[in-house]
Amino acid sequence: MHEKNHAATVRVFIALAPPDDAKEELAQALRPACAAHPRMRWNRIEDWHITLAFLGELPRAAVPLLRPPLAGLASRRPPLSLSLCGSGHFDERVLWSGIGGDLDGLRLLAGEVRTLVREQGVTFAERPLNPHLTLARSRRDDDASVVRAAEGLAGFTGRTWRAERLHLVGSNHGRGPGPIRYRDIESWPFAGA
Repeated sequence: MHEKNHAATVRVFIALAPPDDAKEELAQALRPACAAHPRMRWNRIEDWHITLAFLGELPRAAVPLLRPPLAGLASRRPPLSLSLCGSGHFDERVLWSGIGGDLDGLRLLAGEVRTLVREQGVTFAERPLNPHLTLARSRRDDDASVVRAAEGLAGFTGRTWRAERLHLVGSNHGRGPGPIRYRDIESWPFAGA
């Protein structure tokens, strides 16, 4: 069987990923919202991440150039202590969990990542860092489910965990039917992780 030709570009971002047990803790707290709002488009737990820099569509040839500098950055930075907590929404359409813990360290890391990417000649839309983990999106005809789900999760406080790896992630966004899927292109441990 022949493999399909790869697209000339890949949608890329740089992120942190909570450990499985922290994600499962949040997933358990989300079960009532999932049952109450089954029409929402729920992100897969394995795709949950905290975006540090969204780079958008990049030529495939540009991606390998990011690997050595990102590996170097990760090797010089200590792990961050973070947690998943609370909830909210963007425009009554996107449900998210908030991030707690070392937010100053998280902002510093995001700034370093963005500077490094620009130094590699990659341009991307600069958006302010709003630390969150996207959980679900509502359908166009539903402007209430996300708000209700966020209210139900507002008091959630997860355990503290260490972000021990920096992830370079690709997605299949716009590459066919079905939900968006993410995959690690590569990831690197932080110093002492």
